[in-house]
Amino acid sequence: MARTAMNLIDPGVRHCIDECVHCHEICLSTIPYCLEQGGHHAQEAHITLLLDCANICQTAADFMLRGSDEHARICAACAAICQRCAEDCDQFVGDDVMRACAEACRRCADSCESVVAAREP
Repeated sequence: MARTAMNLIDPGVRHCIDECVHCHEICLSTIPYCLEQGGHHAQEAHITLLLDCANICQTAADFMLRGSDEHARICAACAAICQRCAEDCDQFVGDDVMRACAEACRRCADSCESVVAAREP
């Protein structure tokens, strides 16, 4: 296997990067679905939260990929926003798309919390 910078990333951090990228994709791809559904799905606060979650996930992944000393601080914020987004998506009982989004957000939050915990002295 070719040696790249990716080989040097801690496996726990690598897992978190993957979860952040996945959550970013899920949140962004859920927005058109929500707008199509209309009603509560399309409320401004819900769409804004999906966008916030997607953006913080991308930012967290970027910080980890470049090895920023600030990545734990960003991961803590990411975990909080992902958890809030998961709870918001959980409101849509019986909606498989929203359940999948909530699950992705929860996995990302858990992964970010693990990265933060690993950085604490």
